[in-house]
Amino acid sequence: MRAFLDDRFMLNTDTAVRLYENAIVGLPIFDFHCHLDPKEVWENKPYENITKLWLGGDHYKWRAMRMHGIGERFLTGDASDWEKFSAWAETVPHLIGNPLYHWTHMELKMFFGIEKRLSPETAREIYDECNEKLKQPEFKPRAFIERSNVKFIGTTDDPVSTLEYHQLLKNDESFTARIAPTFRPDGALFIERSTFEGWIQKLSEVSGIKVDTLDSFLQALQQRVDYFHEHGGRASDHDIQKMEYVQTTKEEIEPIFAKRLSGSELTEEEVTLYKAFLLTQLGKMYAEKEWVMQLHMGAMRNNNTKMKNKIGPDTGFDSPAEINFAEGISRFLDALDLQDALPRTVLFNLNQKDNQVLAGMMGNFYEEGVPGKIQFGSGWWFLDHIDGMERQMKDLANVGLLSHFIGMLTDSRSFLSYARHDYFRRILCNILGEWVERGLVPDDFEFLEKMVENIGYYNAEKYFLQR
Repeated sequence: MRAFLDDRFMLNTDTAVRLYENAIVGLPIFDFHCHLDPKEVWENKPYENITKLWLGGDHYKWRAMRMHGIGERFLTGDASDWEKFSAWAETVPHLIGNPLYHWTHMELKMFFGIEKRLSPETAREIYDECNEKLKQPEFKPRAFIERSNVKFIGTTDDPVSTLEYHQLLKNDESFTARIAPTFRPDGALFIERSTFEGWIQKLSEVSGIKVDTLDSFLQALQQRVDYFHEHGGRASDHDIQKMEYVQTTKEEIEPIFAKRLSGSELTEEEVTLYKAFLLTQLGKMYAEKEWVMQLHMGAMRNNNTKMKNKIGPDTGFDSPAEINFAEGISRFLDALDLQDALPRTVLFNLNQKDNQVLAGMMGNFYEEGVPGKIQFGSGWWFLDHIDGMERQMKDLANVGLLSHFIGMLTDSRSFLSYARHDYFRRILCNILGEWVERGLVPDDFEFLEKMVENIGYYNAEKYFLQR
């Protein structure tokens, strides 16, 4: 019997241990998609306590606590920070089998040197120990990034953002990690939302272009793409809840756009046409800049209307959708490819049944001299657990080239989430180690160690930064 979270954690063969020790230890992190706030990094203020650092805004934890029966007051309500931490400690022992159980204890061990298991019995001791350490300089936001050996962070940013904190960080020679904005145009894409007209007003103001026609709208978006590029942006990101692609023209979309600007509601067909058109136009802008386009597909969001009305959207009431996007994504990528305007693209899914669809889709589009131009993204959100990551990598290997895979992303708002990269890397080493010891892969350690290093860091660096 092995101890929990020992040095061989999730490394079930000697070959896996060797790969991990030789290729992973000391390897930097390229976190190409997360939701960290660059303002927090710039200000670099110490956290008041572990609750502020660990539970604030973490809908993964909130969701688990709700399922355990914890009241909303202890999640997003007016309970004290100690009461909220205590409620989380009450939940954790019941999370065995959930990656949150592993991540919780990995983060305590990696960042705070705490190897006790979190429970109601240890809650006060761990709370006090973490809070005492949070007073020290090495527990500020920048220090967490530096201690994790993070070289690149891709934040998620609204096109109307001024990116002032990205610029301040870029000019700060004392901070070496590169923090780049990622263009996330939800405000432009979701034309059916009640917030659309207000977002258009903000776009007009920040771009300096009065948006009153489709042409001026596209000009304003192009101005923001140019602005993001000037400020280090090299990627976009899209929330694709459905992927219905219909061939359309600007002439067909102009009256639809005008209708929505006038305050009228659109039909479902009009919304579909608009989104297909706009995604194509944006894809061409990204290709011209040699950006990476990320498509996070299949989230069914804000299912609980009562709670959305009470505490707002994106607070932990989402789930994977059962959708068929194979034809839609194929037609979308093909439309761009026909115009020689297909950017490097990462396809993410939330339902494992779609693994073969996306892993197979990668091989339909290519560019000479660009290994893995279309990527099947790592297990994300509801799939970033052991089974989900193992299955994603094995399905990718079965029908594609695992060696060109760009690896893990945190998709997190927490500075402690870099433990997830170690989690992913251990799973990767374990898969390869098992294959070697079963005789499925030759024991060419020079090649395998380089492969692990590439998947862990260098493939992503080359893919996003053209290095």
